[in-house]
Amino acid sequence: MPPSKQYSLHLELPNALTEESPPIAALFLILFDAKAGYTIAWKRSTPGLDVTDSVEYKSLPSGLHNVKEDTIYFIHADEFAGISSFVNRKAEESERNALVLAVGALVPLSYGRLGKSWRHADGLRALASDLAKDPSKTDPLEHYWQEHKYREGEETVRPTSGEESPSVQREKRRQLKSSPNGQPRTRNRAVSTASALAPPSKTLSAHHPALSISTFLDTFGPLIFPLYKAALLRKRILLLGQAPVESACNLVYNISVISTLPSALHELLPLSPLPTRLRPLFSVGIHDIPILSTGSRTSQPTQALSSEDQAYGWVACTTDGILGAKGNLYDTLITLPPSHSTEARSKAWPKIQRNKAVNIKATQRDARRYAGLRRDLQSYRSTSLRPPSSSNLQPTRYIDAEEHNDDTTPFIPLPYLEQATTTDREAISSSPSDDEHSILEPQSWSALAYNSFMWWASAGEKRTDLEEESAYDSSLLANLGPANAHSHIRQRSSSNMGLDSGRGGGEEEGGVSFEVAVFGYFHRLTVLVLRTLSDVIDAQDGGGDSEDGSEGGNGGARGDREKGDEIIEISSDDMMKMGLDVWSESDRGFVEELVEFYWGRKARVKGGKVECCGVRVL
Repeated sequence: MPPSKQYSLHLELPNALTEESPPIAALFLILFDAKAGYTIAWKRSTPGLDVTDSVEYKSLPSGLHNVKEDTIYFIHADEFAGISSFVNRKAEESERNALVLAVGALVPLSYGRLGKSWRHADGLRALASDLAKDPSKTDPLEHYWQEHKYREGEETVRPTSGEESPSVQREKRRQLKSSPNGQPRTRNRAVSTASALAPPSKTLSAHHPALSISTFLDTFGPLIFPLYKAALLRKRILLLGQAPVESACNLVYNISVISTLPSALHELLPLSPLPTRLRPLFSVGIHDIPILSTGSRTSQPTQALSSEDQAYGWVACTTDGILGAKGNLYDTLITLPPSHSTEARSKAWPKIQRNKAVNIKATQRDARRYAGLRRDLQSYRSTSLRPPSSSNLQPTRYIDAEEHNDDTTPFIPLPYLEQATTTDREAISSSPSDDEHSILEPQSWSALAYNSFMWWASAGEKRTDLEEESAYDSSLLANLGPANAHSHIRQRSSSNMGLDSGRGGGEEEGGVSFEVAVFGYFHRLTVLVLRTLSDVIDAQDGGGDSEDGSEGGNGGARGDREKGDEIIEISSDDMMKMGLDVWSESDRGFVEELVEFYWGRKARVKGGKVECCGVRVL
C-alpha cells in the first residue's frame, strides 16, 4: 500500500449520559375492533398535537397478528418519534378469539434519531400487558401520562456531551460559496458521531437499537458494505420483511448510524445542505407514501425538513408488500429472509436489489474486509448486560465447541466469546465461507490473471500485498479497545498505512464498547474514503494542501468553476487507499457517483493493472 498523508482516526465519544426517560408529548391506546378496525380508545397529548392522523396504523402495521408481542418505532409529523408496544392475546369468540391492542407514545425528535424513545419500551410493554386483561381500566395510562408528560417550560433539547450549545452553533454558522446543487452552503456542526451511545463505563438500556449491531453484522455478512455504500450515497433504502417489526427497526437505526458523516468532514464537503445522516423513517406503511416520495433526488427540498434530511434519501422498513411493488418509491430494496429461514441448513441472506431487477452483491474486497472486521472485533465487549434477544433476522448464533469447527462459524459478539475454545477462534478464517459465495461478485478475468501473476511472482509464498491490505483495514479499529487486547491489530497497523490511529482524549483507558467500535469503524472508513477523494480533487484543481480544510482542502468545488468542469481522474492506487476493489465495476461506479453527489463533478475511475518490469501486461 503506497504511503499517503496522515489522516486522524480519532473517534468522538460522549461523556456520561443520563438514563432518565425523555418526556412524552402524547400517550395513546389503540384497539382493533372487528367492525370498526383500528380505533384510538384512549389518548392524551400536549396542546396543539394531533394524534388522530395515522398513529393507529403506524402503531399496528400489517402482519402483527402472527406474533404475540412486538415493539414498533415510527416517525410522526417529522417532529416526533413514535414507539408502540403491541400485544396479541386470546379473547372471546365475539372478538374473533383475539384481543389486539397497542400502547404508544410520541417523543420529540430533538432527543436524537428516535428521541431516546426506547427508554419507554419497558413501561409501555407493561401497560399493554395490563390492559390486555381489561382494556377498560385505563387508570395506569393516566398515571403514566402524568408522570412522563412534557410540561410547559421544560427544556426539550438537551445537548449530549460533544454537542455544541445553540449559541456556539449560531456563532459558527455562516454562509459559504455555492454547493454542487446550486444552494448556498451553510456550516453547522452536528452532534458527535457516537453521542447516541454510552461511554465505556456505562451500559446501554435493554431496548437500545445499537445492541442489535452483532445481529446486523451476522444478518448481512459481507453485504453490509454494499448496503453501507448505498446509505453513504443517500439512496432511498426500503427493507421489506415480516413481523416482528422491532428487529427491522433496529436495522434501520444501525444503517443510519454507520453512514453518518463525522464532523471532521463537515467543513470538507461542498454539498449544501449537507446530508450528515441518512434520514431514518423506521416502520412505514401505505399511508406514508407521500413522505417516502420526498426522498427522491428529483424532488425539491422543503422547509419542513431539517437541512440534514432535505431530499437526500431515507431508510425505512415495512411489512406491507404493496410498497415493495412500487419501484418508484425507493432506490434500493432489501428483502429480508423469513423467520423460518433460521432453521435452514444453509444461510439465508437478504436480497439487495436496485431498480427492482438488479441484484447487488458484495465485492471480493468486501468479503476480505468483512472477514478481517469479524476477526478484529473479537476483543471488544458489548455494553449490554444480557444476550441480544432473538429475532427473525438470522439471530446471532453462539459458538459451540462440539458443533462449530470450520470456516462457516458465525459472527461472535462479546462478552460471550470467552465461551469459545482456541480451535473455535481459529475457525474464523479470512476466506469466504461456502454460504458467502452466493452473495459475492464473481472474480473477474482480470482479477484472476492478477492473482495468478502474484502467485507466480511470490513463488507461492504468502502475499505481502494481502498482508498490507489486512493491516490497512485493521488500522480502522486500532487503539479503540483495551490497552492489552489489540496488540495483533497494532502490529499490523504500521505508520506507513497513512492513518493516524492514536487514541483520542475522549476514550477511557478501558477502551470502547463493542457497539461503539463497530460504529467507529464505519465512521473512520467514511473519513478515509471522502478525504482521499477530496485530496485527489484538490490536487487536480491545484488547490494545494490545507491545514484547516477551509478553502484548499475542500476538493476545489468552491473554487474556479472552470476547474469544476474538468473530469476527475481516480487511479487504481486511489481506489486501494479507499479500501475499494480495483477490479470491481460496481466499486468504480460507486466512486463516480460519490464524486458527483458530494462535489458535483464528473469522475473517471481506472481499474486494476498488472505490470512486469515497468511494462503493463494487463
